[in-house]
Amino acid sequence: MNDSRMLYQEVILDHNRKPRNYGRLEGANRHAEGHNPLCGDHVRLSLNVAGDRIESLAFEGEGCAICKASASMMTGAVKGKTVHEAEELVSEFRGMATGNLDPEGEHHLGRLKVFAGVADLPSRVKCAILPWHTLHAALNAEESVSTEESVSTEEE
Repeated sequence: MNDSRMLYQEVILDHNRKPRNYGRLEGANRHAEGHNPLCGDHVRLSLNVAGDRIESLAFEGEGCAICKASASMMTGAVKGKTVHEAEELVSEFRGMATGNLDPEGEHHLGRLKVFAGVADLPSRVKCAILPWHTLHAALNAEESVSTEESVSTEEE
């Protein structure tokens, strides 16, 4: 097994066992729910946005290890960022996960690059992207999102 695949598995397992920012955020001013009907992943995201900066966020829900790890790492990556910076990360992560962004190219993904291998696992792409779609929905005052509504056009 190559080093990048081993690192991917270690990160997924660590964030699945000990997800960061897991739980309900009291006093949140933005909320969204995301659902992947094909595999049953369900994510509830709550954020506190002040001005244009994400001050705090948390997630909860039921999902596979990839979905939970993606949500855990996403919350850490966007906390403290502006809404514009967070939306840029959403776009880059989606691009990387679907194979439309070169993980070795120029981007702002940092440690999120560990998810680059998901592009080689078509059945898991929507699992990794669901938290990011949910973040996008919350930032745009949409209460819910489904992978069947939003990812399908990107993969065609």
